[in-house]
Amino acid sequence: MTTWVFEGTVLPAGETARLEFGGPGDPDTLPGRFGVPGLVDSHCHLTMGYGEDGPAMFGADFADERLGELRAAGVSAVRDVGGNREVTLKLATTADDGRPVVLAAGRFFAPQGRYFPQMYTPVDPEDLLAAVETEIAAGATWLKLVGDFPEVGPDGPIRGSLIGPTYELDLIKAMVETAHARGARVAAHVTSELVSDLIEAGIDSVEHGTSLNENDLEALGARGGAWTPTLCASVGPEPGLTPEQEKRRRARSDYLAAVLPLAERYGVRVLTGSDVVGTVAGEIDLLVQHGLSVEQALVAASTGAQEFLGLAGDGNLVTYDADPREHPEVLATPAAVVLHHRRVR
Repeated sequence: MTTWVFEGTVLPAGETARLEFGGPGDPDTLPGRFGVPGLVDSHCHLTMGYGEDGPAMFGADFADERLGELRAAGVSAVRDVGGNREVTLKLATTADDGRPVVLAAGRFFAPQGRYFPQMYTPVDPEDLLAAVETEIAAGATWLKLVGDFPEVGPDGPIRGSLIGPTYELDLIKAMVETAHARGARVAAHVTSELVSDLIEAGIDSVEHGTSLNENDLEALGARGGAWTPTLCASVGPEPGLTPEQEKRRRARSDYLAAVLPLAERYGVRVLTGSDVVGTVAGEIDLLVQHGLSVEQALVAASTGAQEFLGLAGDGNLVTYDADPREHPEVLATPAAVVLHHRRVR
């Protein structure tokens, strides 16, 4: 077995180090002079994509292909926040040194008519707590609550304003308490002002959060919560938008650029998430465009996420020929990737 050797600058801390992976065996030097101890995709849907009729759910082959793409990009761990539970929970409970570690939430939690109909099996309010217990028993370490969503017909969301909460707030609080008692945590899809109530109910991670305000960040940060803004999905360039849609996209972008820099002030852990449309490298770029320093964005994509999710960076490394702090574009083209002490790129 080859012993892979890295000599250079380890980010985000910027320390000079000599690291060895694999072995024992003949030493060989990894290409690249700058390294990060594995990237983390903290909001990913391994079994979700787009079909002819819009969002669609896929199976194990699709997830394997997606994990291969993530591995090649230097992603060492994935938090799957909703999808095909038969696939994602199996990935979360099966060790495989050839792919990123998977943390899975299993199913989406939403009642009838409150999410994309082809993407989930509805959970009635009276069944919610039992369903939570079932997912945790099957290996879910996170639970995905759809906190707000438009009313949905059989063909998809009705255009109009969001309606929330999807469940009564007392029930959501009981869901969070049940999860915490079993050692799991709750991530909530929320894009409206309902986020304040969900934070009060005890959720651990805000997903999207395009209406978060300073008071919300203070409350979330006080107990060490996280925010995955998924900028690629919410404000990334999108062809074919109408002038009105583009106006709303720009307004969201401006708002997030004002709010995101406050997260660190209040101790909120910002995380990077590709959702269905983006990449971790693209998310880092957008975080920087919206007010974070490159170092802060790298923490969100690596060591900060590892700490928040309870992951170890040992045995993982992604290297780059140039310094990402000065040339963030190199994040899209790693020089080498080491996963679980094995070079996979």
